Amino acid sequence: MGSATSESSEPTAAGSAPASAAPAASGRKPLADAAETGLKIVVVGGFGVGKTTLVRSVSEIRPLNTEEVMTQAGVGVDETGGVVSKTTTTVAFDFGRISLNDRMVLYLFGAPGQERFWFLWDRLFSGTLGAVVLVDTRRMDDSWYAIDRLEHHRTPFVVAVNRFDDDTARHSLDEIRLALALPDNVPLIDCDARVRTSGKHVLVTLVDHLYQLALAQESAS
Repeated sequence: MGSATSESSEPTAAGSAPASAAPAASGRKPLADAAETGLKIVVVGGFGVGKTTLVRSVSEIRPLNTEEVMTQAGVGVDETGGVVSKTTTTVAFDFGRISLNDRMVLYLFGAPGQERFWFLWDRLFSGTLGAVVLVDTRRMDDSWYAIDRLEHHRTPFVVAVNRFDDDTARHSLDEIRLALALPDNVPLIDCDARVRTSGKHVLVTLVDHLYQLALAQESAS
């Protein structure tokens, strides 16, 4: 994300300013010459959950995004319950990058959330190492499709609950795990997609999860 505030409705559902802005575009660092391993990560979830915001906040480059202004043509097609203040939407995907070290780089793809763009998801999942499922507790049912498709593709994933300022219900992680029928071995954490350190913690959690799965598979073979 070039700026954590440009996507007004996702990261600031209650209209507040973001807790921490992403680094200025002039401070984005170039890809190291020694980089030789690229790992593809997909961020999925429902409409308006904060996928674009997460990619923007953690990307070390000015991210590519395909946001367009929502128009009357989407009325009755896109379900905007809980995100009525949202004015833009991703129509293809978001793309960002973050270096883990001089040799290893994560390439981040944010999937569109509306049902009419779900046909793109299977293509985005191709070659994916793992995924982050972002959850908005105001629209919990929107998470089911993302989890179902990842399980279908046998893609490892973690679930991150994007805590909005107007999350008055404040469901516990145990309640959310039960509602989503998540097995105990799937990491479930809180996050704030607007905050770079929080977004990086989500990605570190995913990488740790993938590492543990690789160790378990190696031990079993």
